Amino acid sequence: MENLPKSERLRGRSAVSALMSKGRWGFSRGLKYCYLRKDPPEGVNRIMVSVPKRFFKRAVKRNLLKRRLREAYRTQKELLGPSSVDVLFLYNSKEVLDFLSIKEEVASVLKTISDEG
Repeated sequence: MENLPKSERLRGRSAVSALMSKGRWGFSRGLKYCYLRKDPPEGVNRIMVSVPKRFFKRAVKRNLLKRRLREAYRTQKELLGPSSVDVLFLYNSKEVLDFLSIKEEVASVLKTISDEG
């Protein structure tokens, strides 16, 4: 299993707050997402994954879902193309979804983002 490169992880207070305030929000069945296109394009897409503690009190389940979200993105990131987009995936379901359903949700989100761009 490959890792997601550090250059593709969204980090830093200013980048995250810019995404949250200026980004466009959307909803999927089990996901809430926010994305922001960068000007000028940097050529790299960055993501951030969040699983709220209010849904899953145990860190083991939160970490499992974060790993599934990151892996679903990593295997399908070519759906976004060479654009320069910051994306936040916020897990928004009280049930633990299996990897295939998470992968389908991430694919639909990535297609939606690429179609709007």
